[in-house]
Amino acid sequence: MGKPKVAFFKLSSCAGCQLTALNIEPILLDVLGVVDITYFVMAKRENHGGPYDIGFVEGAVTSPRELEELKKIREECSVVVAMGTCACFGGIPSIKNFCGMTQKEVEAKVYTELWDIKSMPVYGIDYYIDVDYYLRGCPIDKNEYLILIKSLLKGINPLFRFHSVCNECILKENVCLLIHKKKACMGSVTASGCGALCPSLGRECEGCRGPASDCNAESLAEVFMKDIGLSKADVARKFLKYAGNTPEFSKGVGHYEHY
Repeated sequence: MGKPKVAFFKLSSCAGCQLTALNIEPILLDVLGVVDITYFVMAKRENHGGPYDIGFVEGAVTSPRELEELKKIREECSVVVAMGTCACFGGIPSIKNFCGMTQKEVEAKVYTELWDIKSMPVYGIDYYIDVDYYLRGCPIDKNEYLILIKSLLKGINPLFRFHSVCNECILKENVCLLIHKKKACMGSVTASGCGALCPSLGRECEGCRGPASDCNAESLAEVFMKDIGLSKADVARKFLKYAGNTPEFSKGVGHYEHY
């Protein structure tokens, strides 16, 4: 039996998650020894068509062409992994869904020539196809990426715990940025797995990993307004930035003015 065939695909994204997948120098050769990376345009000159055993999809769907490509990916891959926040939730590109403009107006803000532009509202890939596994983050976490590969090779489900980033801060004995520094930290509602990277460096969590399993967005939104002094529009921006499409984060938006 040959090595599993693995493919990496890119939709609308910055390619940061694909770069992270490559940036595992100490064990990259070990990974290459157990899988056959058959398709990876960012990393290879020679790429081959499917079928594939595992397909990693980075990016959100923003155009009919990408939607057609995504459905073909689903047909060709036994397992599909949403790789990164854009693929999981829509990510930064999905902000345009909430700007209060029509699709035509959004396109006119970005492009000078509109005759060949075919764009659409932005969603994560599971809006259109079945997704087997999710790697959250902007970009993904290297350790979770490796855990997923090892689990798939062993035929078991990966163990990802999506409690809040606050739990990781507590384990690291970080000073709470929300309580003690009065910073608008999203850690209490954001899924863990990053090792509390930003708070550990004194920077508030921005919510890039999407909602935690015990997300209470409405309560945090109140804290942001009453204790931190954010406006309703500012609070809305915090929750819409990465995962505004999710029901959990949408509860933190409330009534806001388009921005």
